[in-house]
Amino acid sequence: MERSSVLAAAALLVFAAGVLGASQDRHAEVAARGAAVMPFKLSATTHVFTKTPTGGIQQVVAKDPTDEQQIQLVRDHLSEITARFHQGDFSGPTEIHGAQMSGLAPLQAAKPGELQVLYTAIPGGGQIEYFAQSDRMISAIHQWFDAQLTDHGHDAAEGHEHH
Repeated sequence: MERSSVLAAAALLVFAAGVLGASQDRHAEVAARGAAVMPFKLSATTHVFTKTPTGGIQQVVAKDPTDEQQIQLVRDHLSEITARFHQGDFSGPTEIHGAQMSGLAPLQAAKPGELQVLYTAIPGGGQIEYFAQSDRMISAIHQWFDAQLTDHGHDAAEGHEHH
């Protein structure tokens, strides 16, 4: 192997290690901030983000379906933040993910009726459905879901798109 190829391969490994380390640091930072905002244990739950043609569905379910305490904490929290989202208050996600989180600014700036949110209890947890009519708002929801998937790491999963 040529010296330049070896150096290029070494540089790529150093870059990849830096990216992995940075994402692990970000996951730890989000988990720490999340613990201050979310009453349930992030590590005891899975967040599932499913994009839909009209917005998306965010589910939070306990990893242990018999953990009634975590399930109730999830339901209480999602119900509460849905009420806040109805009022345009996205301070919880801002505290966890930062004000620069992708998709968050348009959601915060939504005019009345531009974004609808609906909480529902589901087996093992709860869910929030997000509905919008404009492409701009639907795109913001999708960007916001992508950012949450990245930030929550192994405690999040991408759902199957609903049509």
